[in-house]
Amino acid sequence: MAVTEAARTEVLCAEAAAATDITGGTVAAGRAAQELGLKRGEFELAVHLGIVRTTAEQAGGRPRVGRGEIHRLRSEDGCPDAVRERVRTVGTAAGARLLGISPVRFTGLARAGCITPVTFHLNRYQAVVWLYLAQEVLGFAARAPQLLAGNSPVWMRARLDAGTDWRARNWRGQRIERLLSRTEDPWRRAAVLAGALDAVQLAEVVDDPYERAYLAKVRPEPVFGPPGSVVARETMAQLMQADDPDEILWRRIDLIMELDGARASRQAPRPGDDHRPVPVPVTDSDPAPGLLARLGLPRRDTGAQDGWERAAGEDR
Repeated sequence: MAVTEAARTEVLCAEAAAATDITGGTVAAGRAAQELGLKRGEFELAVHLGIVRTTAEQAGGRPRVGRGEIHRLRSEDGCPDAVRERVRTVGTAAGARLLGISPVRFTGLARAGCITPVTFHLNRYQAVVWLYLAQEVLGFAARAPQLLAGNSPVWMRARLDAGTDWRARNWRGQRIERLLSRTEDPWRRAAVLAGALDAVQLAEVVDDPYERAYLAKVRPEPVFGPPGSVVARETMAQLMQADDPDEILWRRIDLIMELDGARASRQAPRPGDDHRPVPVPVTDSDPAPGLLARLGLPRRDTGAQDGWERAAGEDR
C-alpha cells in the first residue's frame, strides 16, 4: 500500500511539473522562436506585430516569452505555417508580381502612401530596401483595384510629380503606434514620441535637460533591438525621425500632450533624488485641448493612408 501511494504521488508530481512546463515560466526569445518553429526574423516581426506577446522586460533585461503564450500559439491550427504566412514580407519586385503590376507602378503606389512598409533591410550598397506584409499588399488590392490598372488618378500623379515619398513616414507612424500600444506609462509614451524629433526640435519642446535625459533613459527600444550592423542601427535611428514640416508639427503637438500627462503623474528624477516617483497634484486645467482648439487640429496624425482612401473614393 505504501509503495502504491508513493508511486501515485510520483505520478501526480510529474503531471504537475509537466503542466508548469507548459503554462508557467518564461523563455528567452531564441528558445521561443525555436519552439514555435520560426526563423529569427519571422519571430521578431511576429512580436512587433503583436502576434506573439512578450512579458514586460525587467530593468536592463530583455523581453521574454511566457510558456503559456508558446502553448497558445502551438495549439492553434496550422502553426507554425499560419504564423509564418501572417509575417511573410515581399519587396518591390515580389509585391508587383503578387498584384500583377509593374515594379514601377508598385513603387509609385508605395511612394504615394497607398502601401505601407513594415520593415526594411540594407542592400550591399547600404541603401534602404523596403519590405511589405504580403497580406497587407493583397488587402490593398482588394480595397482599391482601380489603382492597379489604367491611368493613375490626379491626386496620385500630383504627389509623385512633386517628389512625394510617404514610405518612411508611414512606416514611422505605424512603428510609433505599435510602440505606444505596448506601454501605458506616460513617460515611456512621451519618450516614444520624443524619438521622432531631432535634438534641436526636442530641446525646443522639452527645455528641461533632466526631462530630456529621463526621456532618453526610458525610451522603449524595438522589442529585440534593430537587427544587423551598426550602419543598420544608425539607419533605423535616422528613419525614426520626422523629416517633413507638417509631420514634425504633429509630433511636437503629440509630445506636448503626452508630457502634460507625464508631468501630472510624476516628476522626472533629478540629481540627489531617491529615485522614487514624486507625484504632482493634478489640477482641473488641461492646456492640451486648448492648444489644439487654437490650432484647429485633430488629436493625432493618421498618416497618408486615410488620405489616399478618401481621394480614391473621390476619383471613382
